[in-house]
Amino acid sequence: MTQIQPPQATSAPRENASPVPAASPDSAGKTSGGSSTGRLVGVDLARALAVFGMYIVHIGPVLSSTHGVGTWARYLADGHSSVLFATLAGFSLMLIAGRREPKTGLAGRQAKARIAIRAVVLLALGTVLAMEYGGVIILGFYGVYFLLALPLLRLSAKALAVTAAGLALVTPQLAFVLNSQLSESVQRTVDAYDPLKKISEVGVLDLLLTGFYPTITWMSFVVAGMALARLDLSAVSVQRRLAVLGAALTVGAYGLSLLLAGPNALRSMAEDGKSSAGFEKASSFGSGSFEAPQRAASELLSAGPHSGTTFDIIGSVGVAILVIVGATVLMDRLPRLRSLAKPVIAVGTMSLTAYVGHFLAQSMLGVSVGESTQTSWIPVLTFILGAVVFAAVWSRFFRRGPLEALLNAATKPAKYVR
Repeated sequence: MTQIQPPQATSAPRENASPVPAASPDSAGKTSGGSSTGRLVGVDLARALAVFGMYIVHIGPVLSSTHGVGTWARYLADGHSSVLFATLAGFSLMLIAGRREPKTGLAGRQAKARIAIRAVVLLALGTVLAMEYGGVIILGFYGVYFLLALPLLRLSAKALAVTAAGLALVTPQLAFVLNSQLSESVQRTVDAYDPLKKISEVGVLDLLLTGFYPTITWMSFVVAGMALARLDLSAVSVQRRLAVLGAALTVGAYGLSLLLAGPNALRSMAEDGKSSAGFEKASSFGSGSFEAPQRAASELLSAGPHSGTTFDIIGSVGVAILVIVGATVLMDRLPRLRSLAKPVIAVGTMSLTAYVGHFLAQSMLGVSVGESTQTSWIPVLTFILGAVVFAAVWSRFFRRGPLEALLNAATKPAKYVR
């Protein structure tokens, strides 16, 4: 029986992903009806864990310098943090559009307007950040995800789950074909007329197909999160079924990939500097361009983080489900732990601020951004502690995080939609 070892590497690109702020500042502990619950606190805890995973990849030691538990922590954070964020982004969309029951009529139109405004703001903010930090900034991609999710807001949990499964089965192969047919001359022609590409080096092609988080394959995660939001996560029966489903998806996808592709099937594509579309990451972190190498069709059988294959998508969704359900169960059944975890949960309620803030902090403190040569865990632990302290103090005086408040204010015009 093959023994799975986390792959070693000398370097890895940055794992940049940002969650979507919840629909309201009270979303961590209240439903729309006002009843106290634990399930959304679990979602905020999962979001905080994704923040910490992102920090591990950005600031933590490279995989090749880790050992034992540290190796597994580093490997699990790679790819899975951004997938968890994308899944939670889909969940958060339903907090706006009506979680268990979709909003209709005027309320439904205003909810769609709020989401559309958020999409535009995130696309603009992502473009600005990409001007400095390059094409691995995910905020612009989120803007596209949100716009494409608008027609799906009223679907049931079953319909959303079927849609997510269909996307997972079809889009990786479609992306492979499109990328193989995308010539350099065609790409240059499109980029020449693309204003986003001229401004930030992250253009329409990057957002849809050739970027680090291509919409064509990453929409599966968003739709899966939307499906989860339609379920009653506080119900024990639902928790059990989701736990079984998450485990089955994870073991099934990764296990089958190992059988078909061999012991290196779970190697992260990010370790080779490749995006989930199979493109080489530019050597400069400030560049959003990717060079397309010849990719063998056999790579579609792999399941490593950022490989963007069907096996990767299904297995990663399984991991995300397990984290969300696990966090929910812990918050529901261990009140004392929930109380102790309040500072950590606070990070999850202002994760957009934590995401953008960590870039600014890295720049101000002179911490290496992009090409990590870090061998110590001290910097990442310092950033995690700093985020927890900031979020805990800020939440004592304000209902929303700084950027969350600004984003909420930007969506106010939606109330004028009729």
